Amino acid sequence: MTRLLDIGLQRITNLIMDMGHLSEEVVNSAIESYEKGTMLRAQIFEGSEKLRFLQIEVTDFATELIARYQPVAKDLRFIQSCMDAAYGFSRFGRYAYDIAEVLEAIGPIPNCDKSPVISMAKTSKEMIQLGVKSLEKLDKNASQKLYMMDDSVDSIFRNYLKKALSQSTQTKKKNYDLRCYLSALLILRYLERISDHACYIGDSVYYVVTGDASPRR
Repeated sequence: MTRLLDIGLQRITNLIMDMGHLSEEVVNSAIESYEKGTMLRAQIFEGSEKLRFLQIEVTDFATELIARYQPVAKDLRFIQSCMDAAYGFSRFGRYAYDIAEVLEAIGPIPNCDKSPVISMAKTSKEMIQLGVKSLEKLDKNASQKLYMMDDSVDSIFRNYLKKALSQSTQTKKKNYDLRCYLSALLILRYLERISDHACYIGDSVYYVVTGDASPRR
């Protein structure tokens, strides 16, 4: 027999899945804007705002479920984790919009080496997808996979930071464009934060399934 709580849990699941897929689209648009030089700020802002409102909706509905049905054990953990995941997806939208604002402020940068950002973006997007899938399937093993991927993201950021610092001492170097390094460093930092929040979503899923905090390495 279906419980009324189960109907509520299905609704909040649907909201979270909608947020997950929308956050993927918004981040993809931000990276496309950087890679192709297209200005998509208005579109990305709209997606970011929709994610923010969906987060509020998830939080309000989760609070209602807790107050009305007083769930315990795995049901309660799931509701709590949905609120955490909703916050993470909302942050994805905010960081995507931050990327769009960087691009608008700095202007066209067609001649920059964009490979470090594109490489990190590929991993970050895969982490978002894995986070969404782990929520859908309640895959507790995704947490460790996400942290392994996060290591590679951190490595790209550190290496590029060292390169940027090294190049900053050679300002007379031919074809040196400070905007290339500023834009890349800012965007890499936002992608690094996106990756962190993807890890937190994996932690939430681990908590739902096991009742324990994710065993970080």
